[in-house]
Order: sequence, then structure tokens, then C-alpha cells
Amino acid sequence: MSRSESSRAQPSQLVGQDAVAVELSAVIVSASPDGPMVLVRQPDAQSPAALPFGPLEPFHRTIEEGLRAWVEELTGYDLGYVEQLYTFGDANRHASARARAGRVLSIGYLALIHEARPRRSQNSNWHSWYRFFPWEDWRNAEPAIMPSIRESIDGWIAEAPRDERKSREERMRLTFGLPDERWNEELVLERYELLYEIGLVPEAHRDGASCWAPREAAIMAADSLHADHRRILATGISRLRGKIKYRPVVFELMPPRFTFLQLQRTVEALAGVELHKPNFRRLVEHQGLVEETGAVTSKTGGRPARLLRFRREILVERPASGIGLPPLRQRSTSRR
Repeated sequence: MSRSESSRAQPSQLVGQDAVAVELSAVIVSASPDGPMVLVRQPDAQSPAALPFGPLEPFHRTIEEGLRAWVEELTGYDLGYVEQLYTFGDANRHASARARAGRVLSIGYLALIHEARPRRSQNSNWHSWYRFFPWEDWRNAEPAIMPSIRESIDGWIAEAPRDERKSREERMRLTFGLPDERWNEELVLERYELLYEIGLVPEAHRDGASCWAPREAAIMAADSLHADHRRILATGISRLRGKIKYRPVVFELMPPRFTFLQLQRTVEALAGVELHKPNFRRLVEHQGLVEETGAVTSKTGGRPARLLRFRREILVERPASGIGLPPLRQRSTSRR
């Protein structure tokens, strides 16, 4: 691309009366020993952190080509696996949008890369996606933030008109599995939308939404992002958590050689839940997704572990194959 980052016009600068501008937003995910990481950019201390985003230019042959081009230009990362998520176009995508004419649409993409090594941009950093959604990480039992969320949702239900109370209770059971329903790890977006509607995330008040909870009740333990980028990120997490069950996309995040334990820990980190090790091993072996390399590693801290690799032949043999999730360990409400 011929233009530098400093000369790049953002979509918000291109919108005139009744005009529609299109921007591209990228949820770029990598796996690390600490869990799933997402790439976030912050040009300066005064600007809010944001997902990588930029305008769709007329000279881009396809939308995906445009995404790949400016992500490589801004961050130095050459994207591998990419898929389109959704088009986000609410009129109040962020507070300043209400004061502008026209509309900015954002086409969200999910991209997966093998490793989160620093590249050319000093404005890009990797953060755990649980930094933005701490209530989504159940690997070590109930997240510390859940009691305050539960208390607020209970208050929201209690103050509902009688004819609306039942629907609120059903929504709580569906999204958060409260009080005793099964936690559905795929409903990341639905949980975020509920917290937004109640007013428990600060961007709901920033956007001027009509909220039940006052501004001071917003959950500040989770970081916000520019505009509706936390909603876009929630959509990406939901998509990936669902897709690992029926497509072998998790291997886009794995190194060329890995152990069974590394694979299990990566799947657990993505799903935000703890898996039963023997069941997980049987499931992976039954799917025929991996094969032994003949090598072992002693870096596990115990007995040498066999190194595996992804069987790419499975993409031809059985395209609709995925890791799947075996029955989960019983969820506990006390932290270990």
C-alpha cells in the first residue's frame, strides 16, 4: 500500500451528510502459555485501546484483501486463517457518532496466527482476551467477578414489572446459567449484550443507552475498547468457541509439533472451561486429528512427552471434523 499510517484517513473522517463509510475491524487471536491473546492497538495515551481497524479503500480488490493489506502494514503480521464475522452498524456505535452525519459500518473479521511475537508497530500489544471478559474464564472455577454480576442481575430481575420478570429470569438462565443451569461457553456475545442492556459495562453509559443500573455500578474490573470493539471481540470469541467443535481451526493456533497436554490446555483456554483429560484424549484420537512425530520432549517437567502434529489429510478425508468438547468437569462456585 502506498500510504503511510500517519496519512491514513479513518472512516470517521470520511463521513459526510447521508454518507456511509465502511471500516474493517480485525479480531486477531494467538495462543500463549497464559491463554488466548488478542492484538490491541493504542496510538497514544489519550486514545482508547482498539482492535486493529481501518477503512475499506476503493483500490482493494476484495474486502479480505483490504483487511490483510492494512493489518500487515500497521502491525507487521501476515495473517493466515481469516473469516468474516458480522457487519456492525448501530447508529450509536460510539458516543461521537450521534453528533455526526452519515453512518460508519464496520465489517468484523476473525484471524488466527501461530505466535504472538512482537512485530514492527510499537502501538500494538497482545492482551489476554479475559482482560476484557473476566467473567468468561471458568478454568479455575467461578471467576471472582461473578458474585457482583449475579447480585446486579438479581436486582434487575426483582425490579422488573410482573409481566416481564419471567422473561428476564429465562434470559439470566440462558446466558449466565444462573442459578443452576449449565454454563454455555459459546454465549459470549449474549452475555455481553445483557450486561450492556442492564448498564453493567461502562460503554453502555458512554453510548447514551437507556440502562437500569447507574453509571457507578458499571463493572470496571474489565477493560473497555474503542467504539463497539468489545462487542466485535465478543462476537469473535463466540465464533471461535463454537467453531473448534466442528472444524480443526484450533491447529491454526498450535506450533508444528505439540504435546497432548499443550493441545488440551489451548482448547481449555479458548473455551474457558476445564476438560476431563482422559475423555479429551479419547475424543482427539477417535477423530484422527493428530499423529505422532516419533519425537519426544522433556520440557514438560515430568516424564518425556510424545510430540504430535496435526494430520492435514483430515481436511480432505472429513472436512467437517473438529476437536469437539467432551463432557465438562462439574462447575464449582468456589475458587481454588
